[in-house]
Amino acid sequence: MELVRQPVFLLLMTSSALFEIFLATPYYFAFGDEPRLVKNSTLAVMLLTGLFGAVLSASASLAREIRTGTALAVLSKPVGRMKFLLAKYTGLTAALAVLTYVNLVAALVASRMAFDAYGSTDLKAIGIFFAGVVLAYALGGFSNFFLRRPFVSNAVFALLVTLTVAAFVIFQFTTQMSSANEKGAVDWRLVPASVLILFALWILAALALACSTRLDIIPTLTICSALFLMGIMSDYLFGRRAEPVWRQDLTQEVNSSRWSERQRALLREIVTKYDRDKNGKLEPTEREKISAEDQARMQAAGMGGRWWASVLYTVTPNWQLFWLADVLGEASNKIPWAYVAKAFVYVAGYVGAALAAAVLLFQERELS
Repeated sequence: MELVRQPVFLLLMTSSALFEIFLATPYYFAFGDEPRLVKNSTLAVMLLTGLFGAVLSASASLAREIRTGTALAVLSKPVGRMKFLLAKYTGLTAALAVLTYVNLVAALVASRMAFDAYGSTDLKAIGIFFAGVVLAYALGGFSNFFLRRPFVSNAVFALLVTLTVAAFVIFQFTTQMSSANEKGAVDWRLVPASVLILFALWILAALALACSTRLDIIPTLTICSALFLMGIMSDYLFGRRAEPVWRQDLTQEVNSSRWSERQRALLREIVTKYDRDKNGKLEPTEREKISAEDQARMQAAGMGGRWWASVLYTVTPNWQLFWLADVLGEASNKIPWAYVAKAFVYVAGYVGAALAAAVLLFQERELS
């Protein structure tokens, strides 16, 4: 947990939490969508802050130690490289969990503060939350000056306590009119949404750690940012090309420019053949009735899915699995914890593969 002693970690945590509170203060005039806009924005801040936190923490914990010779000094003792790398990743996950928790507390407070054109800014909540930040820094300064303890780490752990207490006071002892004759309420669905974002950050941390075995902070940040963007667009870039055409919306694929005229003619024939209600569309129930013979015809015509797209779609992390901000748009929508558990299985498999690659890269790295 030496990562929490880095000044940039404290700065990132404090600035992101305060910015999330700031997002709930101005008038947006978004025609009643202000609460959804605030919640989506806080989750976006949480994700981007975690991206930078994962890369900076991985570079600080591994790349800098390799460059300065600290890693060589540690590995000269009876400590294996695999154990050294896994210990670094464990510290990374713990640090990111601390960062995500503070951002979650700020996001919950911001969801209670959100208001529409008929509401007003919750100045009491702003004051209480800001007082929690000031108190945490004061406690860190006190322990540093009088007890000779590290300021940054003490301030980080003080933030965990003071912001939790501040959020409790805001929820229990203050009220906020989010609209005309309507009190603001905490959206607790942000908890599973934030857990899913934490899972995404753990994957990013594993990728950043693998890059840090060979590269410094700027190349690591570049590669992780590229993987982040590719993962966001993976369904569009690789998903459609990896999946056989008969599992997609054939009505749209008939007019797709990625098929030749001969292939589009075959698709029109298939749509006409299985369109039972003659509405010009092939419903999911109708697609399920496509025979194996017709599937083989489309496969032979080159519409059975590209192998390279399937490989890239598997290798590239799909961040859409962890971004469920759209679910928060309707009050009736829920994020089931069963889905969170399934996402954790995906995370465990991907992190295991990324750490295996990191161990292989680190085993052959010459330290000096």
